[in-house]
Amino acid sequence: MSQDLSITALILQASLVVQLVMAGLALTSLASWTVIFGKVFGLKRVRNSNEEFEREFWSGRSLTELNTAVAGKAETAPMERIFASGMREFLKLREKRLDPGAQLDGARRAMRASFQRELDVIESNLSFLASVGSVSPYVGLFGTVWGIMHAFVGLSNMTQVTLATVAPGIAEALVATAIGLFAAIPAVVAYNRFARDIDRIAIQLETFIEEFSNILQRNAGQSGATTTIAGSGQR
Repeated sequence: MSQDLSITALILQASLVVQLVMAGLALTSLASWTVIFGKVFGLKRVRNSNEEFEREFWSGRSLTELNTAVAGKAETAPMERIFASGMREFLKLREKRLDPGAQLDGARRAMRASFQRELDVIESNLSFLASVGSVSPYVGLFGTVWGIMHAFVGLSNMTQVTLATVAPGIAEALVATAIGLFAAIPAVVAYNRFARDIDRIAIQLETFIEEFSNILQRNAGQSGATTTIAGSGQR
């Protein structure tokens, strides 16, 4: 007697525990893909906005003009917020007429604190992808073990066991492992890709902090608020 061994039929015929495992993995996979697409567009937006500000930064405008332009924006890039925090602290300490070393150290600390906040935001939900990639196969394996155990318990009541009676129970149990791998593999690939992209962004921000610190160091001893930054040719 032929049996329906399609994926839909195997899922519907599975035991309640296995069905719950499959449903949980399916929801986890959906959440994972939501995070993946959000990260793809989010990191692309961060890269583009950072590069746009960096071009503006090295265009030759004065620091005060650039700081005013950044303060007037509704949405700013991570690099812009780091610049604004460093510039704000630098001007505040210069108004107090502290020595140049104190001005520079204060600006550096402010930029480092802002950098860490920005990095925490950029890395948000990355740990979720790591958890999905590491846990989902084991959850699927649990569903498979439970399903096979349930199938063998049912077979113990039969007087004659053939491959046709064993195959459906094992097949429906293995679907849980397949769904677990379906949830885990994209999460692992995406996590590795995003980790590399975030490392590049972090290096770009740290490089900007060092370059901006050098500019502030050259101007720390000057008076007034019309300090100009070097052009792109003098980077």
